[in-house]
Formats: sequence, structure tokens, C-alpha cells
Amino acid sequence: MTAPKHHRPPRLIASDLDGTLARGDRSISDRTRAAVAAVQAAGSVFVMVTARPPRWLHELADLVGDHGIAIVANGAILYDVGRQQAIRTRMIEPAVLHEVAIAIREAIPEAEFAIERSDRYGQEPHYVNRWPRPENTLIAELEVLLAEPAAKLLVRHPSRHSDDLLAQVSALVGERVTASHSGGTSLVEIGATGVSKAAMLADFAAELDIPAADTIAFGDSLNDLPMLAWAGTSYAVANAHADVLAAADRVCPTNDEDGVAAVLEELFDL
Repeated sequence: MTAPKHHRPPRLIASDLDGTLARGDRSISDRTRAAVAAVQAAGSVFVMVTARPPRWLHELADLVGDHGIAIVANGAILYDVGRQQAIRTRMIEPAVLHEVAIAIREAIPEAEFAIERSDRYGQEPHYVNRWPRPENTLIAELEVLLAEPAAKLLVRHPSRHSDDLLAQVSALVGERVTASHSGGTSLVEIGATGVSKAAMLADFAAELDIPAADTIAFGDSLNDLPMLAWAGTSYAVANAHADVLAAADRVCPTNDEDGVAAVLEELFDL
């Protein structure tokens, strides 16, 4: 891997977390933490752009720098990690949630649903969680679960590969919402129309007066593609989805090899 030669280091670095910045065990290595701290000390802005819900960012507050901001829920929420407060949200309205959930359930009866709000997680009683659910989880039937706006509607299938499930769900929902996946097992994540990591990142960058040309972005999964396309220079980690590897400008070492840190070390002469 050879990082591109810039006249100056990038002003904004945007990175996905799981599968990209985080290792396979979801930890952030000391090497990566040191690289992130160094680029921020050099005056560049580092921002995490993730599918994770807000509650899964609190343990990583040391990575957000002075600005304190992370982009979560695939771009549906701009989140102040230190204050544990949503700054801006782009939610799916209840009527749309019901419409798309019913369309999916009629076509895929085995589908199970969960939701992420800015302050609470909810699921159907039979939804199978990959991770321990929060203590305040709303467990309810679909009608109750979808009664309030949601940042994400999660669609899980007992056995279908996420790529296949995404293809079918996308055909069912059309342009009423935005469907993607972040590499989860048999899982599709749905946001409001127009919501993406790229859209919220572009807004964040504009507020800082940083153009896309001065931004580099790192990712590994299909939900990262819009962000990688928006950034002036894009990197896929070597463990990325084949479509991401094909779309990115450059490929860096895997997440378990601290690929993001390796690029930052070269760009900033660390």
C-alpha cells in the first residue's frame, strides 16, 4: 500500500467502525488510537461514521476529538458522544415504517423486525439478537414497535445471506426508504429516503467548510459505498466486500492489521 501524495494532509478523515477501524473482536488497537490522536493533534478532523446506534459509541468517546461528534445509524443521527445527545436526526415516519414492514412481511414471512430510535432500541418478541439487548429494550408486536419515528428499521432473516436479503428487500421497498447492509449476518438496515453516511458526512463537512476533495474515507461494506464515492480519496480495507474493493480508489491492509492506522501514519509522517 502506498498512500497518495497530497500537497497537504487531508483536513477530514472519515472512517467506518466495524470491519474497518475496529478489529474483528470490536476492539480499537493502541496503534489505531495513537494514529487518530496524532492526526487530530496535527489539526485534521477525524469522525467516526458508523451503522452503530448511539449507545455503542460511548466507550469510544476518546476517539472523537475536540468536536465530540460521530455520525451514527448509517447517517440518520448526528450525535454528540460526550453529551450523549442527538444533534440532528433524519427519521422514518410511522406511516412509512408500517407500509414497508407489511410489504416485507407479506413477501418474506420469516422476516423479523427491530428498530433503533435515537434513545431506545425495540424489537419483536421473537427477534433474534446478535448482541445483548439493552435493559430498556421495547419488546412489542409490530403495531406498537412502529408507532413512533425510527432511525433504522432492522430486518433479520433466519438464514438468508445479507446480500440476497438486501436485493429482495430493496425491490420491495423501492424509493420509499433506503435499504443497505453493513455486513451483519442475515441483516438488512433501512433508513429514511435520502439517508446515508455520505449525506450526513457532507453536511458535517460543509459546516466545517471542508470540501470533499480534502476528505479521505475508509470502509468495508455496502453501506459505506456512498461515503466512499463522496470523499476525495477512498480506501477499502482488504477484508472489504467485493463491491467495496472494486469501488474504492485504494486498498489498505485489513482491519485486523490496523489498515486505517497504516494509511494515516504514511499520510501524516507519523
